[in-house]
Amino acid sequence: MLSSIIFIAFFPPFWLYTRLSGRYSDNLNQRLGIYPDELVEGLAGSPRIWIHAVSVGEVSVAMAVIESLFLLMPDCAVILSTTTEHGQAFAKDKLGSRAVCIYAPVDFVISVRKALAALKPDVLVCLETEIWPNWLLEAKRMGIKTALVNGRISVRSIKGYLKIRPLIKATLKHVGAFSMIRQADAKRIEMMGAPPARIEINGNAKYDLLLQNADTSQQTKMERLFSLKGGQPVFVAGSTRSSEEEIVLDVYQKIIQAVPETLLIIAPRHIQRAHQISTLVKDRGFSCQFRTDLNKNGLRTASIVIIDTIGDLQAVYSVASVVFCGGSLVPLGGQNVLEAAAWGKPVLYGPSMEDFLDAKELLDKTGGGIQVKDGRDLAEKAVYYLTNPDAADRIGALAKKAVMSNQGSAGKHADVIYRLLYPNSSF
Repeated sequence: MLSSIIFIAFFPPFWLYTRLSGRYSDNLNQRLGIYPDELVEGLAGSPRIWIHAVSVGEVSVAMAVIESLFLLMPDCAVILSTTTEHGQAFAKDKLGSRAVCIYAPVDFVISVRKALAALKPDVLVCLETEIWPNWLLEAKRMGIKTALVNGRISVRSIKGYLKIRPLIKATLKHVGAFSMIRQADAKRIEMMGAPPARIEINGNAKYDLLLQNADTSQQTKMERLFSLKGGQPVFVAGSTRSSEEEIVLDVYQKIIQAVPETLLIIAPRHIQRAHQISTLVKDRGFSCQFRTDLNKNGLRTASIVIIDTIGDLQAVYSVASVVFCGGSLVPLGGQNVLEAAAWGKPVLYGPSMEDFLDAKELLDKTGGGIQVKDGRDLAEKAVYYLTNPDAADRIGALAKKAVMSNQGSAGKHADVIYRLLYPNSSF
């Protein structure tokens, strides 16, 4: 298999890097499918459900599905695997004892076989776009049921999948259920070779937790953190990607000409770029602080704050007057616009939303979305909504209505897993 060949080629240099740098050394065994005895012995309950996420975004989906699974099967045991360290830390923080959190084995036959034999799941659930041939085929060989849940196949990724369709089709025929987000996702997974009779459309589970998390205590906490008083206007640029920060700073210069007291909060998609962004900010003559600086001294004095922490963005949106959702003014597929919409905020985004078309379509249905063409258009609309708070409130209410219309998807995905485990149930 292709993934095994890649593993054999790249593992030796990866192992050497781990030995020299110390990175990943504490979880290398788990990535090879070797888990501590105490972890395995701590798995109690039945059925045993293994859910695989990648990073923070997929963990949020998993959390919503897990809550629904416990309602259906209170005695089930949940294993949640992640690929990234950020995802693992986020999962452990949010789920605590409700799930055993592990690192996923690499998609190599021996590693996968060891992991499945040790953890003995009754069902293996892959989230969103996680299609790993060795993992799924070994699970089938060992009699473990499999499902793709909250499945999405983007416009961009389908092209790559179709180039290796014979391999993908041979893998997908062994998957027991495909619970997809949208009709378009269902169509694409069928084009890749998934059996049509196993495909369902159940919406996006990621949005089920958004309204639950949008509580006033979070907003109060953020207002104190950013030292906001008297309704100070705030422009939040969330999940920005490389080159978008330059555009955002251009926009901010126009904003402060109209609304000088506006605070800018930039939350890059990858926090390791925070120091690079601070250099851009200072080169423009602005003062800035990191989110972690506010934890240390407790007082914001700068006109721009850069978020350098994981998992805070949705709470940060609570204090926004206007939001720009990044990854959309560059051809990178966009980001989740509904995280801000859940707070009833006007959300602006660029033309590249291929990876989040379901969210965009929900906003379009209620009229709660505001698409901009470029940086100039973004500046004009941001200034308009900052200077017309009644209009901002109206569009924000429509955005929140879009989130409310999607509730219940996590439960539908959990039902698919339940029916896979108990095919003769009358539930």
